[in-house]
Amino acid sequence: MNEILTLEGLSAPLLALRLLALDFPHLPAPVVDVSSLYPDRLSLSLHESQGAFTAFETWRAALGIDPGAVDFHVQCNSRTGVLNAQANYGGADIELTAYTQVATAARLSGTGVA
Repeated sequence: MNEILTLEGLSAPLLALRLLALDFPHLPAPVVDVSSLYPDRLSLSLHESQGAFTAFETWRAALGIDPGAVDFHVQCNSRTGVLNAQANYGGADIELTAYTQVATAARLSGTGVA
């Protein structure tokens, strides 16, 4: 990378974050990540209670993401369930991710879901 990215180069995700704050101030606050490595991406991640993806579903619906476009997988030896989806909002690529602890019974069944 020879060229130094300026703050202006991150304007798409920063503007999208501003719009999200104005359009959806009532939604649960996510962990927000803007990176010079992916200057058009705004990453929103949610860390939820065991087995619940309530905040993710609220954000998914607000962003107009089709439920069929959501990826589910488990990680950390089947201890963590992960939902992931992408959308475009306010000119930025939004990456929406949620993590929740998988119930012990689900881990033992090998399915990752209770």
